[in-house]
Amino acid sequence: MIEESAVLGVAAIALGMVLSPGPNMMYLVSRSISQGRRAGIISLAGVAAGFLVYLVGANLGLAVLFAAVPELLTAIRIAGALYLLWLAWKTVKPGGASVFAVQDVPADPPRRLFAMGLMTNLLNPKIAILYVSVIPQFVDLGRGDVLLQGILLGGCQIAVAVSVNLAIVLAAGAVAGFLARRPAWLRTQRITMGGLLGALAVMLALGSTGSAVV
Repeated sequence: MIEESAVLGVAAIALGMVLSPGPNMMYLVSRSISQGRRAGIISLAGVAAGFLVYLVGANLGLAVLFAAVPELLTAIRIAGALYLLWLAWKTVKPGGASVFAVQDVPADPPRRLFAMGLMTNLLNPKIAILYVSVIPQFVDLGRGDVLLQGILLGGCQIAVAVSVNLAIVLAAGAVAGFLARRPAWLRTQRITMGGLLGALAVMLALGSTGSAVV
């Protein structure tokens, strides 16, 4: 149904995005540091629910749209590449605050933690553009059911994002203390992730994602 290259491409982009500072990471880290790992995990459950909302909504609409107008994939590829370049710049530009900086936030009950995680993800422009402009580029109209391809590729993104975010939640306290004592490591992380996102943007712009790009 889908080629290994498409799965690996989505996984690489998902990894680059989840490791770059953004609303989801900032919220999960702040909760985990200030309120503990349990609060971070509950918040992550809300974030995961937001991924599912995007997965279902985007694919139900995009499956019909791309089948009718396949030329849109070219425009989407360019838009996705430009967004990845912008995200790469935001990651490496000077003056950015560390996502692992300890912040004072009020304690919230589980229901609010879940709801805030959900809303943080639903209002996250990174995720919206990911599902509208990036993942669809890996859908190959010649390989069968477009809807199923979109769901499988989106599921790959969710698996990567949730796994990495869970690791971040569990390690947030230790990482915050480590980076506070070693700012050079933080700069290295930002430069590495920015470089990865930039390279992926060039690949997408040149149409080098394999048969997934029409």
